[in-house]
Amino acid sequence: MLAMAIDVATRRLVPLQRPRPRPGPREVLVRVRACGVCRTDLHIIDGELPRREPAAVPGHEVVGEVVALGEGARLFAPGQRVGIGWLGRSCGVCPFCATARENLCDAPLFTGYDRDGGYAAYCAADERFCFALPDGVDDLHAAPLLCAGLIGFRSWRLAGGRRPKRLGLWGFGAAAHIVCQLAVAQGQQVYAFTRPGDAAAQAFARALGASWAGASTEAPAGALDASVIFAPEGALVPAALAATRKGGVVVCGGIHMSTIPAFDYRLLWGERELRSVANLTRADGEAFFQLLREVPVHSQVQPFALPDANAALQALREGRLQGAAVLVP
Repeated sequence: MLAMAIDVATRRLVPLQRPRPRPGPREVLVRVRACGVCRTDLHIIDGELPRREPAAVPGHEVVGEVVALGEGARLFAPGQRVGIGWLGRSCGVCPFCATARENLCDAPLFTGYDRDGGYAAYCAADERFCFALPDGVDDLHAAPLLCAGLIGFRSWRLAGGRRPKRLGLWGFGAAAHIVCQLAVAQGQQVYAFTRPGDAAAQAFARALGASWAGASTEAPAGALDASVIFAPEGALVPAALAATRKGGVVVCGGIHMSTIPAFDYRLLWGERELRSVANLTRADGEAFFQLLREVPVHSQVQPFALPDANAALQALREGRLQGAAVLVP
């Protein structure tokens, strides 16, 4: 089968012919129909996250069809559509798993990082960490929901969910454009912050219902109740704190961020809360996909053929995407 694997020397993906994976115990073999391109993939390929499998096949926003079952697998049937996300397995016994915080597991496996992911024709996954997907969303538009959607949803909930009236989204990419739609549907006012001069992203945010859209160097009238930072720029942390009212929350939604510069304590004072998001739990996924049955969300996607994965990644690097890139085998 065709797989796009990481070449450490060039920090690019190279096409390889690999044997089709065999599903292990409690695993399913999935024929990949679509796989979203996530900024985390860039962090892995560019070496910003420590490499675990040097020649790994990235991809953790996988939509596919179950074609074979490993020993003991019984949750899905051949022919059924499933989604595969970032958390590929948790140990189930560490203190975090024992307290319903498997996203902080001490010995996790991550899809496209510790084990091969969806930049390939086929992918094997632990059935217990796969998701049944809503029927009303096609493969192409479902793919970004598996990470941009899930992490965005967890970030939104940690920022207060429906409670904040004025919600700031810093970096208007794949995750933010999904969260924006969720928040607007709940009656929240969304304030979208983009790179200076990115008029296209600002117009995109307004088209999705944002009350205000501007550069991260600008400030809307009035303080925000909460902010979520999706862009991996540490300099946005003090900016978001400065824009958020006393008692508000600033959530860092990425797995990697550049160095956060020193800032005055006054920006944190007033019982503002600064926190990060780490991975996700299966309960997050179940709650998110249930919410999507009540609140329709349309992910904006740009399809690329699987052999063109490097072009998709470069478009993400350069900020030329509105919404998300999706690879199609």
